[in-house]
Amino acid sequence: MELNIIRMGNSKGIRLSKTILDKYGIKDKVELVLEKDFIVFKAISNPREGWDKEFSKMNKNGDDRLVINVVFSDKQFEEMR
Repeated sequence: MELNIIRMGNSKGIRLSKTILDKYGIKDKVELVLEKDFIVFKAISNPREGWDKEFSKMNKNGDDRLVINVVFSDKQFEEMR
């Protein structure tokens, strides 16, 4: 794909279409990777984004209890040392 370099204030840049941005999940920022003969734009992923909100919902619903009981008591753990 060939893109034109455009003027952006005192700098220059490229313009990416909405289709490309959507296809690769690019939101507000990209990671720029400089390789020997290439410039690579990578979408920045935030795999834990929104977890705080979901954990709050779980707490309100009482779904944030331990699934597995504690395996060792403190005394048993001390003896293992």
